[in-house]
Amino acid sequence: MTKSQLIERIVEKAPHVPPRRIEAIVNAVFERMTQALKAGERIELRGFGCFAVKSRPARLARNPKTGAPVALKQRVAVSFAPGKELRERINRARSRLQDDLPGPAHLPRMSVLRVPALASHLGSGSEVAPRI
Repeated sequence: MTKSQLIERIVEKAPHVPPRRIEAIVNAVFERMTQALKAGERIELRGFGCFAVKSRPARLARNPKTGAPVALKQRVAVSFAPGKELRERINRARSRLQDDLPGPAHLPRMSVLRVPALASHLGSGSEVAPRI
């Protein structure tokens, strides 16, 4: 999902709010999250997950094509750890999707990431959290 798709989904859920206002709110949320991560803060969204900044140490790597050593500098990366509720919702959707797939049980199932129908299963059920 892209940011514009997210904004469109919120507009569908809140038709009384002007789309420009929703876009400004989404941009403000992302900007504040960026500022917090720049400051080294951890962002915890209950039921969704946690964003944190992790430092990757400098190391010596190899060019896979030539095998020549390449020095990599220390760098910073943003990590995301999904929350318990998000993991459970995705696992429920995945199990429902796999139950719907045809085929013998002894054959490996298709990867959920390659099945476009997953999106239709993700928000179904009686969740407590609002869906966007």
